Amino acid sequence: MRKVIVLVCVLGSLNGFSQSAKKPVVKKTTPSVSPVVSSTNRGKIVYRKFCLSCHQPDGGGVQSLNPPLIGTSGVLGNKARLIKIVRNGLQEHVELDGEYYSNNMPPFKMLTDQQVADVLTYIRRSFGNKATPVYKNEVTQLTAKKK
Repeated sequence: MRKVIVLVCVLGSLNGFSQSAKKPVVKKTTPSVSPVVSSTNRGKIVYRKFCLSCHQPDGGGVQSLNPPLIGTSGVLGNKARLIKIVRNGLQEHVELDGEYYSNNMPPFKMLTDQQVADVLTYIRRSFGNKATPVYKNEVTQLTAKKK
């Protein structure tokens, strides 16, 4: 009986020793993502849902119907104009960098200001574009002026 008790004590102490010898748990930190990258990632989701069918997966558009989003002055230029187009749509034959496009773009009034900023940031920073992001407050200011 005494041998059993000694054996239990030895095994118990070894078990405790093995637990204390384990490496301490180190929490992995996830690198913080910049607000612009987050906005671009969210904008990609909005683009896939609402824009992709007309402007295509590569942003190339459809000749004579839907303008490309790659390197055009309309995308890289005036943010306010872009915001107004997304909010109000475009119902006119439009010239863009010497090409004409005739397909109407519906208004996307159901998108929040953040979604508009996100999708425009995605477009202005994707497809080889390197334009500045669009921020929610810029969309909000233009939307408030219209009301």
